[in-house]
Amino acid sequence: MAGTNSSIKIELQPSPVVILCEPQLGENIGTAARAMANFGLWELRLVRPRDGWPNEKAIAAAKKADHVMNNATVFETLEEAVKDLTLVYATTARMRGIQKDVIGPDEAGRRMASHIGGGQKAGLLFGREKWGLLNEEVALADMIVTLPVEPAFASLNIAQAVLILAYEWRRQSGQAETLPFGSLLHEVAPRSELVGLFEQLEGTLDESGFFTSLDKRPTVIDNLRTALTRGNFSSQEIRTLRGVISSIDRRHQRPNPKRLKPAPKTD
Repeated sequence: MAGTNSSIKIELQPSPVVILCEPQLGENIGTAARAMANFGLWELRLVRPRDGWPNEKAIAAAKKADHVMNNATVFETLEEAVKDLTLVYATTARMRGIQKDVIGPDEAGRRMASHIGGGQKAGLLFGREKWGLLNEEVALADMIVTLPVEPAFASLNIAQAVLILAYEWRRQSGQAETLPFGSLLHEVAPRSELVGLFEQLEGTLDESGFFTSLDKRPTVIDNLRTALTRGNFSSQEIRTLRGVISSIDRRHQRPNPKRLKPAPKTD
């Protein structure tokens, strides 16, 4: 979905920190940053990114998520990256031999919303593209978060995982209750305008000889009115339809500029 509006000022509200442990590709960092920006997360921490930092490929992939990229910080160890956090969730798609509670993304979102709402800091820890997190890294987390994926195909791209967790955070924190824009549907036209459309259409059909059987006319009229009523047309739509009917009704009164003219005779 395209829809970035640079005229709207971004306010950096309290939100979960995203920690990428030894990310290998700049493109994955950038797309993760873009996913964060989509749902209001802005604090990105990188632990020993393989290709160094800053990374041009990451910047290109972020697609103008500048506030996330500009705030990104690099750490040499995971311990340093999480030292100021009071709640950390490790994300993984496989079972670990570690005694930790396992929760889903919705529960993680609820707990982080409550935790951050109380003035505390929380973080989401994501592992490497190829093999995820090490057990000693998971051990630093309070709980494990996993997604309800197909067990036989559980691996997600980092940006996909970040997007899902960021969405759940926004939803559970109450920030998703209002959509960025509402319906642009016009009010339904008053019934008198719809009746006028019926009468014009039926008069045109009578004049054109559409009704070949007078016995069937009432049934056809009922079906037409029922179909048109389901349209819930606005006043503008009814005016457009009536204009179309009028144009068809007057077609024999004006020349058709697209009609082929006879070729001139030659001696």
